[in-house]
Amino acid sequence: FGTGMRVGQALGLRHADCVTQERRIEIVAREDNANGARGKHGAGCVPVSGELVRCYSDYMHLEYGELESDYVFVNLWGGQVGRAMSYANVNEIVCRTRARVGFHFTAHMFRHTYATMARRGGVPIEIVSKLLTHGSIQTTSQIYLHSSPEDLRAELERAGVMAKIDQTL
Repeated sequence: FGTGMRVGQALGLRHADCVTQERRIEIVAREDNANGARGKHGAGCVPVSGELVRCYSDYMHLEYGELESDYVFVNLWGGQVGRAMSYANVNEIVCRTRARVGFHFTAHMFRHTYATMARRGGVPIEIVSKLLTHGSIQTTSQIYLHSSPEDLRAELERAGVMAKIDQTL
């Protein structure tokens, strides 16, 4: 989804949560989602790119059309058209896509990738944790960030530690 949201957070999104003029999405933890979607810790505000806002606009005009639903993600072709998508729907889409691309992935892996890419891009871990709506920075650092030796070296070089080590040798 381009924001690092949990699947349950995305499935629970309502149109009112998409504040396109300000390029942000409000993540609201709701207990009454018709599709059973859960936001876990959930609450937060996530900035989104202009490109994502354009994709949302295209989706609304070209695919969503005249459907009457509060939910952003709904069944467009199969089952009950206009009904909020479920976890099972997401799993079906992932399975079909895996067969097409020829490698294994899960929807949740995108969340890990988002966190790792943000951190590699220099986003402080505290901000990455907030974007993921984690209650603890430890969760973000221990579970979500997948640092390679190159990532660690780049951080040491950015902090000037490698130059100091080289000077002492």
